[in-house]
Amino acid sequence: MKIIEKVKTYSRITNLWGVARRYFVNNFYDGMLTVLGILLGFFVVLLKENLVIINSNLVILAGSGSSISMLISGITGSYLSERAEQKKIKDTIKKSMIMNEELEMNNIRNQSIEEIEKSMLIKIEKKRNRKRNISQKEKKQIKTIQEKAERFASIVVSIVNGFSPFLGGIVPLIPFMFVSEAGLMIFVVSFLIILICIIMLGTFLGLVARESIIKNILQMVFAFLITIIITLFFLG
Repeated sequence: MKIIEKVKTYSRITNLWGVARRYFVNNFYDGMLTVLGILLGFFVVLLKENLVIINSNLVILAGSGSSISMLISGITGSYLSERAEQKKIKDTIKKSMIMNEELEMNNIRNQSIEEIEKSMLIKIEKKRNRKRNISQKEKKQIKTIQEKAERFASIVVSIVNGFSPFLGGIVPLIPFMFVSEAGLMIFVVSFLIILICIIMLGTFLGLVARESIIKNILQMVFAFLITIIITLFFLG
């Protein structure tokens, strides 16, 4: 239960699920379009060489290889970039804190001793120090939670960033896993699977953004069709 509560707290601090959702949709879509290009390459070979069938293992190996590359690059690239951004933010915060402290010290030095004694700032400063000690502990605790939340979010986002294009690349290959030799119909089934997934993603985005579902679907299907047209144009 404590772990679940921590995850909920970290997700509220970093808006984890919103970020992970965007990464998943975008990268799943990218993975599908990447493998779509590979499938179209084999499809053109099938047509140009007047072949009736093609070895399914060749298609699976090519698609899986690309999906694994996207998996590794997604995880490592996202983690390294997120860590670099967090380090940059921390350095900026530290610099601003040091500048504020220096300004406060300069203001205190500029004040005369008589003014300090008259306004009884010595006593007030003691009280302030006590308050500052408490606030610094609280700030330190808050900072620790923030750092843990950001670290946790980086790990989760990196995993999502890697596995989403991997899944997007593997799903279109499913029809080829059931046959040893693939013909035109297997390719058509794979293209239909990609189209159905795109429609589902467009529907999901429309619901999340509370926008027109049809508009989101048409935008994603348009990119799908453009990929097919451009690939066939250059390979044909």
